Amino acid sequence: MTQSLPLLGTPLSDAALRVMLLGAGELGKEVIIALQRLGAEVIAVDRYANAPGQQLAHRAHVIDMTDAQALRALVQAERPHLIVPEIEAIATQELLRIEAEGLAEVIPTARAAQLTMNREGIRRLAAEELGLPTSPYAFADSLEQLGRAVEGGIGYPCVVKPVMSSSGKGQSVLRGPEDLQPAWDYAMAGGRVPIQRVIVEGFIEFDYEITLLTVRAIDPASGEVRTSFCEPIGHLQVQGDYVESWQPQPMSALALQRSREVAGKVTAALGGRGIFGVELFVRGDEVWFSEVSPRPHDTGLVTLCSQRQSEFELHARAILGLPVDAGLREPGASAVIYGGVDARALRFEGVAQALAVPRSDLRLFGKPESYQRRRMGVALAAGDDVEQARERARRVAAAVRPRAA
Repeated sequence: MTQSLPLLGTPLSDAALRVMLLGAGELGKEVIIALQRLGAEVIAVDRYANAPGQQLAHRAHVIDMTDAQALRALVQAERPHLIVPEIEAIATQELLRIEAEGLAEVIPTARAAQLTMNREGIRRLAAEELGLPTSPYAFADSLEQLGRAVEGGIGYPCVVKPVMSSSGKGQSVLRGPEDLQPAWDYAMAGGRVPIQRVIVEGFIEFDYEITLLTVRAIDPASGEVRTSFCEPIGHLQVQGDYVESWQPQPMSALALQRSREVAGKVTAALGGRGIFGVELFVRGDEVWFSEVSPRPHDTGLVTLCSQRQSEFELHARAILGLPVDAGLREPGASAVIYGGVDARALRFEGVAQALAVPRSDLRLFGKPESYQRRRMGVALAAGDDVEQARERARRVAAAVRPRAA
């Protein structure tokens, strides 16, 4: 049940509205900035020190967020009004207890955090309870079960993912029986927590996939939660990880309508306030549900240059009970900047050249350690149309050259 929030007040005082972020990476960092601009006091929690969001929060803590006792102790010490999960690897059963006891309000809800942390929970909700169109799927607890699921029904090609992972980690496309063992091993290595369980999905021959950012916020006129949608975001993935995104993704009016219907149903079932990243496959006018994150989405980084209010501002406003504007300002695009090296610290060459690209911007995340395929920044660019924006974003990303310090 939604609590009555206190008024925004002065941070670091008894009048403060305190928000605790569980996860303080690059997305959490932008949420923290948005919250602080509105006067909230922010506590950033992560599993390692000096995470991007911890570098600017009012207070920072390092704990194992899957440790229920450690999580409860921190909540009791900090007494946040709101807890905002920003990653999947959290003791969600403890969040349910914390919420039920009235210690804090979990955004969007503790149930939503629990369901979406595990692909099994959200897939069963979407397909079996809500009747949304999805790819064929099965779950497997061993390599042998995986083989039976694929060869006994799902078929090749198919996709295997850990039931608990993020950003494409542990995800593989299987083309034949020789891919079973490598896919299982990769899934076991890529999971957020040590659970020996995967989902295998039948492959859909889609034209493109989108993220439909869906916002549940209080309508000031009625005082009730109202759902609004950002323009669809297209994205390019490599090995399950996004490398480019753009907004708006062109699509038919019927496909857009169906996408909004699917996103509206699944987010209403999850409840609460905030932004949800709903991932969908689209072929012609057909739409299939893929996944949903009850928080800002990595592909939504493009909204920093394309929308009147970015996904981070929308999330901050929604969770604080404030009005939102999900409208598009202009076409935009983002392109990932990888570390490219394994190093404890980086220096970035070419930043001036990158920002000389017309209508461009840049975010360097400030992560304390780099490795080859770790996202260390993102290039942003606007344009007269999506293609011009994408070309500019690629130029910005190519100009930035990370070097080991």
